[in-house]
Amino acid sequence: MTVAAQMLDTYPKDLGGVDKPKLLECIEACFECAQACTACADACLSEDKVAELTKCIRTNTDCADICDTTGRVLSRHTGYDANLTRAVLEACAAACKACGDECESHASMHEHCRVCAEACRRCEKACRDLITSLS
Repeated sequence: MTVAAQMLDTYPKDLGGVDKPKLLECIEACFECAQACTACADACLSEDKVAELTKCIRTNTDCADICDTTGRVLSRHTGYDANLTRAVLEACAAACKACGDECESHASMHEHCRVCAEACRRCEKACRDLITSLS
């Protein structure tokens, strides 16, 4: 059992009908994606033709920050604000889509971009699934 799962299980109050498995999946996907994007941006900086990866690096760093923030927001339940949560999830899904698309365009040349694109797709899906469950 992951730490995120343990923390959800030990939360002392009711989560208000939130789909716990989807919430857990989204939290974990956000943090995984943040790490993948951070590592991918760093790997891009180590490539010989780094100038060709400027947009990828920028998209990676934006996505990493947004995913990290989303994971932290989803980890807090006291004083829950559904509208704010939806907005954060929408932003995260959009960042993951943009980053996944950008990394995918470099995936044939850079394995780190392929791995990152897959993490972005998983996180985008987890965000969209959670949004749907909140509606």
